[in-house]
Amino acid sequence: MTIEIKAPTLPESVPDGTIATWYKKIGDPVKMDELLVDIETDKVVIEVVSPTDGTLKDILKVAGDIIVSNEAIGSLEPGNAPAAEAPGTATSGSTAADAAERDVKEEATTSAAMLSPAAKKLIEENQLQATAITGTGKDGRVTKEDVLKLIETPTAKISTTSALADAPLSGSAESPAQGFAAGSTEDSTEGFTEGSTEGRIEERVPMSRLRAKVAERLLQATQSTAMLTTFNEVNMEAVITIRNKYKEEFEKAHDGVRLGFMSFFVRACTEALKRYPAVNASIDGNDVVYHGYQDIGVAVSSPRGLVVPVLRNADNMGLAQIEKEIRAYSEKARDGNLAIEDMTGGTFTISNGGVFGSLLSTPILNPPQTAILGMHKIQDRPMAVEGELKILPMMYLALSYDHRMIDGKEAVQFLVAIKELLEDPTRLILEI
Repeated sequence: MTIEIKAPTLPESVPDGTIATWYKKIGDPVKMDELLVDIETDKVVIEVVSPTDGTLKDILKVAGDIIVSNEAIGSLEPGNAPAAEAPGTATSGSTAADAAERDVKEEATTSAAMLSPAAKKLIEENQLQATAITGTGKDGRVTKEDVLKLIETPTAKISTTSALADAPLSGSAESPAQGFAAGSTEDSTEGFTEGSTEGRIEERVPMSRLRAKVAERLLQATQSTAMLTTFNEVNMEAVITIRNKYKEEFEKAHDGVRLGFMSFFVRACTEALKRYPAVNASIDGNDVVYHGYQDIGVAVSSPRGLVVPVLRNADNMGLAQIEKEIRAYSEKARDGNLAIEDMTGGTFTISNGGVFGSLLSTPILNPPQTAILGMHKIQDRPMAVEGELKILPMMYLALSYDHRMIDGKEAVQFLVAIKELLEDPTRLILEI
């Protein structure tokens, strides 16, 4: 009896998804709960696992195909998966040489299966040794970013001595790649096309669903809002002093949670949002929605791009809980395990370009929110303090806001409130 493999039920906010990667090919044995395929949506990657032991019988939707909720994407023949032969063991009627050759091919195929298509191409083009690359993707999968990181190192170019050089890469004419239905070609791999003129190599791959959605939302924000940005600067000396004085004690008291700067900013923004509710509001058509809670979105970098998980009811969180939640979200983003629910909603967003060295930038709104705060690099600068010149650790702050909802005076006052709370963190405790 054949069992259908179906796409999961997608949330109402996600109309469809795209088949990203099949980890098994037709005829492969599979075990219950083993990962079969990744489905990429506008927000997250959803994993589809095998419902039972058996053999993959058919792949109905290949990489790049659009799917909807509960749509059949493949089929499975239930039953006990064939036991794998012990390495180096020759089957009846085969020679030791045949077994050895089979082992080499299996090793090469396994290595190739751990490469994303774009990574595989870069490895071939740059004559790299695949075994020298540490994969940061799911289950140790080597991504394009992993290969580019190696290429940037001076000793990256190594003659092709890996197993992939002696055996056909998965996806070549001799060995169809995992994730492709029978008859598919390598050019269908993530839509890859290549051109080369006098050694100048170009690579063309389709934009990921996440990147396409980010582009769409950024364009929407610039076209449908009256966005302005106001700037200020904050003396971070008080926060740095507190952090340096108590960071070790804080970490011991809170089970290894480190005290960072973001928790101070989240707390400061939460208090400022209470004073200026328009900054915490959103626009829905001709209506203004005032939120009686503060759900703070924190922009986090991931291998797939920028994502914004949300700290729910941040006004009820202490510094330790904020830091713990942010760390958990960062790990989930790195591993591709963020759920759609983690990034849904949010009444205000904080983006920290300072971790990448940005000194000043203009953050773009995250609709339907009406404001976003941009943090930047802390830099020692000469400042005049009560007639004296002092070197202080300063950070530029940027608040982008929708002028349809927020007046300039309100935006400036909101940013000044954050500045005052951070320069005198006692105010955060006393709520003054």
